[in-house]
Amino acid sequence: MGKRKLAVLAVLAPLFLGLTLTIGYGLSDRPAQGPEIHGQPGYDVVVVGGDPEGVAAALSAARNGLKTLLVEEGEALGGLFTLGMLNFLDMSYGPEGELLTQGIFMEFYQDMGNAFDVEQAKAWFLKKAEQEKNLTLKLGAEVLGPVMEGKGVAGVVLLEEGRETPYYSLRVVDATVDADIAAQAGVPYTVGGEDYGERKEGMAVTLVFEVSGVNWDEVVRYLKADGNEGTDADGVSAWGYGKEAAQYEPADAQMQLRGPNLARQKNGNVLINALLIFGVDGLDPESKAAGIGRGLQEIPRIVMFMRERFAGFERAEFVGAASRLYVRETRHIQGEYRLNINDVMENADQWDRVAHGSYPVDIQATGPDNVGHVLGWPGIYSVPFRCLTPLEAENLLVVGRGASYDSLPHGSVRVVPVGMAVGEAAGAAAAWSVRERMSFREMTRSAEAMEWVQETLRDQGAYLTAYEPPRLEVMSHWAYDSVRVMRLLGLAEGGYGNDYGLDREVSGTALRNRLNKVLRLIHERSGRLELRKIQAPDAVTVKTILEKAAWGITGEEMDFEAAYAFLDSEGLLTEAFKAHVGNWEDAPDLALLYVLLAKVYETYCP
Repeated sequence: MGKRKLAVLAVLAPLFLGLTLTIGYGLSDRPAQGPEIHGQPGYDVVVVGGDPEGVAAALSAARNGLKTLLVEEGEALGGLFTLGMLNFLDMSYGPEGELLTQGIFMEFYQDMGNAFDVEQAKAWFLKKAEQEKNLTLKLGAEVLGPVMEGKGVAGVVLLEEGRETPYYSLRVVDATVDADIAAQAGVPYTVGGEDYGERKEGMAVTLVFEVSGVNWDEVVRYLKADGNEGTDADGVSAWGYGKEAAQYEPADAQMQLRGPNLARQKNGNVLINALLIFGVDGLDPESKAAGIGRGLQEIPRIVMFMRERFAGFERAEFVGAASRLYVRETRHIQGEYRLNINDVMENADQWDRVAHGSYPVDIQATGPDNVGHVLGWPGIYSVPFRCLTPLEAENLLVVGRGASYDSLPHGSVRVVPVGMAVGEAAGAAAAWSVRERMSFREMTRSAEAMEWVQETLRDQGAYLTAYEPPRLEVMSHWAYDSVRVMRLLGLAEGGYGNDYGLDREVSGTALRNRLNKVLRLIHERSGRLELRKIQAPDAVTVKTILEKAAWGITGEEMDFEAAYAFLDSEGLLTEAFKAHVGNWEDAPDLALLYVLLAKVYETYCP
């Protein structure tokens, strides 16, 4: 949202501050027209954002008896699925193979399937919204911002026929992709990967594009052939061509082509999710528009490359591209609880669970100088209601990728099916909140409220269960406590197999990258150390990592004996570390490096 939309708060605040809601009924005997607020008809809940997460929230609220308004700025519902043309579903299955995102997402999945037709999806979302008697839909609505009464969000302001029109409600669900309403309401947030010391720009954005003339039978034959590992295809979806894509040289240096996800449409055309675009500010409309323009310039070149290198694409022709970018990451709000990477990778359950996920923690490239990586693959984890409940604002829930998740676990929980399950939970929670006149923040401390929400979700078909967290093998390793610390900093990853390589020898590059980031974070977060950068040594021994760590902390060149004495005096050499050193001249493994660096970080940046 632009400066003009932010300015509306200053205009409207004097009008609404200090006013008291007047509610003309109880929920059980509520008239069809909804509550009366400030002497005019209002809504029980307004849901802002017509992405799948917002549609799920609105449907759930309406089905639970709330007079609901769903507002979407675009010309169609479905957001990323439809206007972004991302129709390749990222599924979450539990330890027994059960689908974890049932409920309203299951309704969509059963009707549409994977690699669904985008136009049919638009019709599906619209029909679902129009069928709900308690749901009012406004498409093409320009949202200026929230109606604020103190710290309470009491509706939204729309621009209609040149006039600023407030729509009052008892509760609001922010389902905008960037948590716009929460940000305007004063909710604190981080941007991109800044919470673990990386770029605010976050992960690359993608422009999905469409081609015709693909020989799908040849695509399937090639991707299913022996020798093509990590590829597959069926009648409507395919993934692969990674080796071929790696050979592409973009005209725009701020782009990469990765192995594509392919989805066949009813008309035979194919949608392609493969183009990574860097240097786009997902919070700046002009930057996003420029990103689309850059993508449109690059795509014809990509299609020519595909014609030459991708089996089945010999006659491919560029048809068009999505009207919206696939922006993976912008704001992460601060809520009553912030989901962290250890919650996800340790398969943690939560007492106030409202959804489950298990999608791999997929971190896409953040610039042309790096590649994406997978931190790990959880078996099952719970999303707590507290993550939907923002700090510093009342009567508001936030769903979608902007909810209260750290950047790293967001790599898993951001996927749309999980987001739809969370959105459905927000709609049910709003029903309890309105009926019982209990604030969302009070609900985060109420076992009775959470039990009602959880039972309601199960009645609606959601999969929601308490469980004993599956235990990863690495959790029994002697160095695991240090792995937890390093993982929070984005410095320990297990890949799809959850193998952290703790017995792998440390290279000079691995020592340089990890030690430099730890030193930088200590400098930035505590100011206790000067900012220093080590160079990658040609060979690494246990002595080397002690000498480099001592120099990074003090700036003084020390031999091994002096470095050992200094680190030991600072309490940085644990007994476990010493016990697992066989010979100080040996090459250290990652476990030893993690134990030392975790201790350094915790000592100087408590």
